[in-house]
Amino acid sequence: MRKTYKYKLQHQSNTIKLGNLLDDMHRIHVHIMRLQKRYCRLFGKNISAYRMNAHIAKLKKRTKPHWKELPSQVIQDVVLRMGKAYDAFFRNIAARKAGKTTKKVGRPHIKPHHKYNSMTFTQAGYKLEGNRIKINCIDTWYSFHKHREIKGEIKTITIKRDMCGDYWICFSCENVHDSEPKAMTGKRAGFDFGLKTFLTSSDGDKIECPQFLKRSLNRLRSLNKSLSRKVLKSGNWYRAKRAVSRHYRKVARQRYDWHWKLATHLCRSYDTLIMETLNIDGMKRLWGRKVSDLAFYQFLQILQQKCVKHNKQFGQIELWTGTTKPCSECGERNEEITLADRRWRCSHCGIAHDRDINAAINIKQAGLAA
Repeated sequence: MRKTYKYKLQHQSNTIKLGNLLDDMHRIHVHIMRLQKRYCRLFGKNISAYRMNAHIAKLKKRTKPHWKELPSQVIQDVVLRMGKAYDAFFRNIAARKAGKTTKKVGRPHIKPHHKYNSMTFTQAGYKLEGNRIKINCIDTWYSFHKHREIKGEIKTITIKRDMCGDYWICFSCENVHDSEPKAMTGKRAGFDFGLKTFLTSSDGDKIECPQFLKRSLNRLRSLNKSLSRKVLKSGNWYRAKRAVSRHYRKVARQRYDWHWKLATHLCRSYDTLIMETLNIDGMKRLWGRKVSDLAFYQFLQILQQKCVKHNKQFGQIELWTGTTKPCSECGERNEEITLADRRWRCSHCGIAHDRDINAAINIKQAGLAA
């Protein structure tokens, strides 16, 4: 099993060197993206990662001698990121032509300076001792708050900078076995996602979402007003901007923590969990901020990880599978039901249904049948 351990770099006066190193990587990113775009326009094809790395090696000898001081494997990772982005773009074009998907992946573009915030080391370029790490190219040691031990074999180390100006170090490790699977319960359930109730299970349980962003709107409104009164890019403007970023980070952390705890609770309660597949982008266009506040797609990703970790089965039904209109007992479809109808009675068998529980039962039946 692969796992990532994330630690915060302690505040030090020499962290500005990491910022300068990220700026250098951004310049390389801009150079290779412009070169790729120009080459594609002239010759109608892309440059391979091998040729791009050879080109950068020549630049180090000729016009960019200062690039010699940068870690070579981090530069290769910048090229690798670009290659993966273009591969995903062209695979998506082929899949849409074949009718396999309707989702569109945009052409890779140059990241703005303030959004290029990470660099990855693989086998070399650093030295690790306890809770200290040395970046060889700048000959500087950094300490981080090691709140838990690193287990497994370290494959990559990524240094990230968030919008608050804090630096984090992430260790991606393989062969990690740090927990025991949850006990089997023999229970299976389907779950219906909703805006009023986050999840409704086929057993009748309803889970409400705290809606962390909604609860923070007044504070965010006050912070943004304070930011708007500052002179653009002045010292106070940057301080106010970091205050806004810190509060958004707090909201995201609250939601993330709640998602993990809910996923653990569901894996402890059920052996098989069936979820529906939703068009989240379309729902955002209809209901906007509330859908983003619930972050259902993020929760699904966390739940899948938990199911793999604890040997539980996770399933999703197809996007256009009918779950709301059919009666879960006889299958009769109620074509007259609207969003305002929370309860309805089947005209064929006469059973009264709760809208969300009926949908959850249909999701369970469709998932188990598949």
